[in-house]
Amino acid sequence: MTVVPRLVLSAPSSGHGKSALAIGLLAALADRGVAAAGFKVGPDQVDAAYLGLAAGRPGRTLDPRLVGADRVAPLLAHGASGAGLAVVQGSMGLYDSLAGRPESESTAAVAIALRSPVVLVVDVAAIGQSVAALVHGFRAYDEQLWLGGVILNRVASARHETLLREALDDIGVPVYGVLRRQDLPAVLPPRRHGMVPVLAGSGDAVRAVRRLGEAVAATVDLDRLLGLARSAPPLPAQPWAPEPGEPPAGPRPLVAVAGGPGGSFSHVETIELLRAAGAEVVTVDPLRDEALPAGTRGLVVGGGLPESYAEQLSANRRLCIAVAELARTGRPVLADGAGLLWLARELDGLPMCGVLDAVGTSRDGLVAGYREATALTDSVVAPAGAVVSGHKEHRAVLTPRAGQRPAWSWDGGAPEGFVWRGVHASQLTVHWAAYPQIAARLVAAAAEAADPTADPATARPGGVPV
Repeated sequence: MTVVPRLVLSAPSSGHGKSALAIGLLAALADRGVAAAGFKVGPDQVDAAYLGLAAGRPGRTLDPRLVGADRVAPLLAHGASGAGLAVVQGSMGLYDSLAGRPESESTAAVAIALRSPVVLVVDVAAIGQSVAALVHGFRAYDEQLWLGGVILNRVASARHETLLREALDDIGVPVYGVLRRQDLPAVLPPRRHGMVPVLAGSGDAVRAVRRLGEAVAATVDLDRLLGLARSAPPLPAQPWAPEPGEPPAGPRPLVAVAGGPGGSFSHVETIELLRAAGAEVVTVDPLRDEALPAGTRGLVVGGGLPESYAEQLSANRRLCIAVAELARTGRPVLADGAGLLWLARELDGLPMCGVLDAVGTSRDGLVAGYREATALTDSVVAPAGAVVSGHKEHRAVLTPRAGQRPAWSWDGGAPEGFVWRGVHASQLTVHWAAYPQIAARLVAAAAEAADPTADPATARPGGVPV
């Protein structure tokens, strides 16, 4: 059992303002000197990054599908270690699930697993006394759910506020905050920029978080919210810890992880697992750094790299050449999501690293969803036949979809991804906390990789000479 004061912020559906409010709440608490940790339900690393920026410590995702329901509470306890509060931002509506499994993967399911009170953020711009029926319905829908109260967003006037408070008082639901129509401005950088503004320490991102914090501090009763969070019982779990495994003999191999000064495009647990497995971990910025860190023996490009930076990735020719050379010499290179596109020959006509004999093309439609994938080829990620849960979210597609040695297969889809020497590249992103052996396999491969001058290569995947 672990004592962690905690809250889950959710809403009736997307669009009620819970993201801005969660970020603002963490920023307001940080300004008061309250050490808090931010978490995002689901696979969304972008929201998690902004929660981390607001809290001043890494934001993390809690995704029952990717890590397993039994790891959700341990991961929260681990991520909140040393903090006085955990704030969990929900996904979509309280009882919604991206994959149609609300009983195990919705925000409500996560809140129940965490034994956490839920605060419902409700956009009341077009609602009056009916707010009581709405909130009562969410409270009564699942008797295991602990609905601790509400925060009202986009309240029109003092009279409107009074009407809403009276209606909610009639059903015994506390109101923890009231925000007027313009109190939560749309100040965050555009979503297409992904995690980049956070990882780069962008002034726009920092100012946006500060503004949201000021708005929440002026409109939300922070002391009462803290009291609610502290009323949560001990978590029914011990904190998750990265499994150290058996470190390789000799010096710790240096593994570069794509990111920026504010963190990486990978889940935070990826870095922790690599270090526990015996690696020295450094960050390389694919948009700005012109070389890999000296002595790099492996590279990880996480699924949080956005697709919208093709021009900047292509323009950084020196780093592209260095990545291609790292792959050519057999060093382990793991690329998820848009990292696969970066390794391709080109994307939308722009030259990329040229590790893979494939071409990327952007499309209008978004491919998103979970996949139960089976490894088709032995690789640094997994042995052939291993089964993993992963997530895809992309607009660009690669032609061909897979190399001569594909990475994965799943029901309803053709083989996908590329395995070549130490390269494993796929648009499927897995969460390493569920598969800690990935870190151990990568570190072992990095420690054993041949000297860069000892293994000249003659072809890329697909048989095209380099």
